[in-house]
Amino acid sequence: MRSTNYIQVYGCVGLSVGHGMSAGRPSEGLGSITWWGLSPARNLFRMGPVRPQGEVNVLLVGSSDPRHILKTIAGLQIEERLHVWVIESSMEVMARQLLLLYFALMPPEIIGNNEKAEIFLDVFGNSEIRSQTDEILRHAASQLSLMVTEALETPGHSCLNTTLLKFKERDELDRIFKLWIKPQPSSPIVMSKQWDYRVRQHLGTRYNSKMGCFDWDLTMKLHEKGSGVINKQQYVQWRERGLAFEMREGVYQITNQSLLSARVFNRKGDKVAYRGYWGDIVSSPYLAFGIETDDKSLLKTENGQHINTAQDISFSNVQALLQSFSSRRSYATSSQSNTDTDESSQQTDHLMHLKGISVTFLPLDSLQKLPEKQTYSKLFNAIYFSASCVHQLVPKMKQIAAPDAVLIVELAKYILDLSKEQEAGFSKKVMSIALEAEFEPYNEKSDDTHAVFIPQK
Repeated sequence: MRSTNYIQVYGCVGLSVGHGMSAGRPSEGLGSITWWGLSPARNLFRMGPVRPQGEVNVLLVGSSDPRHILKTIAGLQIEERLHVWVIESSMEVMARQLLLLYFALMPPEIIGNNEKAEIFLDVFGNSEIRSQTDEILRHAASQLSLMVTEALETPGHSCLNTTLLKFKERDELDRIFKLWIKPQPSSPIVMSKQWDYRVRQHLGTRYNSKMGCFDWDLTMKLHEKGSGVINKQQYVQWRERGLAFEMREGVYQITNQSLLSARVFNRKGDKVAYRGYWGDIVSSPYLAFGIETDDKSLLKTENGQHINTAQDISFSNVQALLQSFSSRRSYATSSQSNTDTDESSQQTDHLMHLKGISVTFLPLDSLQKLPEKQTYSKLFNAIYFSASCVHQLVPKMKQIAAPDAVLIVELAKYILDLSKEQEAGFSKKVMSIALEAEFEPYNEKSDDTHAVFIPQK
């Protein structure tokens, strides 16, 4: 599955992109790589009519970040078992998934839960990070680099299983991790210039009135869509320089290497790859963890204004989700410890092991091959497609769905450069694709961020 931007997907589902107030070049808004999802975290166990029993298998296609993994694990009963299978759109996104899961698995005796939540969000949503975060990111990258190159047949960690990837994909992960550890000194990337370049490309002639554009997107789009908890000052700061989560006094000036990727441009007939920031500059990383919460006190308003911000809610949610990892922690017996002495497991033996939890990463091009393999026949109890990958939902996908499976598809609600008509058109196309694949709507759990389906009987 090649990296794809949302504009290509619009064409795939028969939509053209209009030029609203915020759009100079609409395709620049979401960019060419999806570093975070455009919908809130969901407990995938709760999405269908039947709560599955035994070991539950979940397939995530293009989810971009581990929000659904964290939320689903947090909602498990202690005796329930979960195996998550992840297919991503690019190796850079997969590398970040591994990194964020690595952070989540760091035990409390190494790092406190509050600090871990801060580091998680710093790396998750900030274009520039603090020096202490950069230090932890580099250390994690060095451990992950060793893990993916050494763990060829036996996973280095049950939640970081890369053994099914192709050799060239593991080599690419290793290359990415090493770039994080030691960025190329010959061509250092100044994130502030990168970000400003993207904003100029997106807004075009409106760049000189960018504050008005930012305010329009916030008040007339995000707030109108029910995300009033996103604070103007924080959103504008993110739109201006890519800093979404500023949780304590600190200097945010080191480029977040995990948000860099290569993008290929045509230059006079030649294809040239440029490394830089090519992700979302419009919708924001607040959507994943910051606009919904089980703690309704965080959504209180005073004189029509939210008391807490999307940053506050993101921190509270991530803190709670990471705490749930600690509560599922299992400890290896001495016999297990003695047998697991290969170098790859030594790189991750300081991480928490979670009782009954596995996360396996599959090759980028594996989705269309799964129905051909007996191993995956009727295996998945839940299948999730992001908005940018829904065109990959083809009729043979029903073969990998368990009889009581649930199919969840991310909708286009938070793709801000779409008109209401285009957003509705996207939802209709998703319905058409799902029906063609022999899934029918399950309206009880569908909402305006996700459409939910079950297999036709």
